[in-house]
Amino acid sequence: MDAEKRGLFTKAGAVGLSAFAGYTPTVMADSAAKTLFKVATTTIPIVGSHKVFPVRRIYCIGRNYAAHALEMGSDPTREPPFFFQKPTDAIQLVPVGQTVHHPYPPLTKNYHHEIELVAALAKGGRNIPVDKALECVYGYAIGLDMTRRDLQRAMGDQKKPWEIGKSFDQSAPIGPIHPVEKFGHFKEGAIWLKVNGVIKQEANLAQMIWSVAEQISQLSAAFELMPGDIIYAGTPENVGPVVKGDTMEGHIDGLPNITLKVI
Repeated sequence: MDAEKRGLFTKAGAVGLSAFAGYTPTVMADSAAKTLFKVATTTIPIVGSHKVFPVRRIYCIGRNYAAHALEMGSDPTREPPFFFQKPTDAIQLVPVGQTVHHPYPPLTKNYHHEIELVAALAKGGRNIPVDKALECVYGYAIGLDMTRRDLQRAMGDQKKPWEIGKSFDQSAPIGPIHPVEKFGHFKEGAIWLKVNGVIKQEANLAQMIWSVAEQISQLSAAFELMPGDIIYAGTPENVGPVVKGDTMEGHIDGLPNITLKVI
């Protein structure tokens, strides 16, 4: 290659490299950039405060009471904990003392209730030791992990992800958050759910296979937990269907009941 051609290639390469080096994605370079449209922030009321708790992620643990694990066909003595997520807009707020209308979702003919303790985190991290995990918890609430069971099972049978059974609109009803500094940690106490006044689910929080602290520790090994994350801590046995017109009442000792009517 003669000197003239070498010079041309050298200049072209220099221009190309400098152009590439100077390239920065618009989202990084333009600090004045505006979002295309607004996306609502999901928040949960905090008892005794005018502040609200912003939700970043919703984690849920599966089969965390031995009897529920058995009724779902699992072996609670050998199965490690597993988690799934719901989108933040799955939250449906249930104010204290009110009966909230809960819409029966589309596509399902087998819609199940799952009553759960919910832990709300104000701190996070990775690989959090069990003995430090509860320091992350800001407060607790009572919630429902509503499930389109037929869709969940159909996806499971096909070895496909079952978000369609769990991660739909308003599938995570929840009451207000009760701060640890005022109400302490919820490690034991009755948890139950009534449908039309009849108890369907009933257990004690102490019967959880994996405690809230252990759940936080396990999750932090897989994800970097952050402030705003909430954890649905598992449901007792006897999950079952509800239909339009049914009224669900959820209870955990030390928290106000939540009431929803399926419409």
